[in-house]
Amino acid sequence: MSLAVNNSTLLNETKVEGAGRPILIQGPMPIEAERFAQKLEKVKIEKSGTFIFYKGKVNNYPVIVVKTGKGMENTAAATAVAIEKYNPIAIINQGTSGGHDPGLNVHDIVLGKRTTNIGSLKTGNIEENHGMDPTIWKPMDLMASEGSGSDPNAEKIRYYEGDQGLLEAANAVKDKYTNGKVVEGIIGSADVWNNEVDRIKWFHTNYGTSVEEMEGAAAAQIAEAYDVAFLGIRVLSNNKTNGGKYDPNSASANQDYVYEVVKKYIATIQSK
Repeated sequence: MSLAVNNSTLLNETKVEGAGRPILIQGPMPIEAERFAQKLEKVKIEKSGTFIFYKGKVNNYPVIVVKTGKGMENTAAATAVAIEKYNPIAIINQGTSGGHDPGLNVHDIVLGKRTTNIGSLKTGNIEENHGMDPTIWKPMDLMASEGSGSDPNAEKIRYYEGDQGLLEAANAVKDKYTNGKVVEGIIGSADVWNNEVDRIKWFHTNYGTSVEEMEGAAAAQIAEAYDVAFLGIRVLSNNKTNGGKYDPNSASANQDYVYEVVKKYIATIQSK
């Protein structure tokens, strides 16, 4: 499939061919998006800013794959653009991740029963020349108040719940995934790449995180703002807590599984 890009405008909403609101599949990097895009039927390609949208069908139902780019800001913007342009019925944010749970291995998949921003933190109040202590940093819920960040009600973890219908579809086809196990868990997101094992363990203990990546919570936040069903699906590409070495092939395996999830979700939609 050619990956050439055609420019489009944001001024007019694009209507997706076919019945029903489309399902939106997100992948940050080319290895996390293009394999799924190649599975689509009748593909048309559009671009808005730096975001590339592959519009097509799965089992004659409209599905759009967007290559968001890496990071929270890119993902939030790509999600808002996609919702405004295409009015999706559901969003799946998928790709690779680093393990936080020592019980999970490379190629295992985590279904985001919950997703949270692990980069929204308030440091301790420490005076000059007294050093730094990340272990006393507190979570900061930016959605708790429209006022100052000093609001004590904001010193808590904000979790975004995975959509029940998407979770049911994902669990219904997990036996089709043979590269590892599929479990429900908590996905943590931030514009930070954590390589300090004690720091990873700190998040696993305090946030309950199974994995970390750099996009999901941003997409979940925007999806919630627009009341669009959302689920994160992340495969472990490495796990420093148990020595699991990086395997880029995990990205393809995850997309193949997500493709099965999408087919199941489509069948559920069409049966209603």
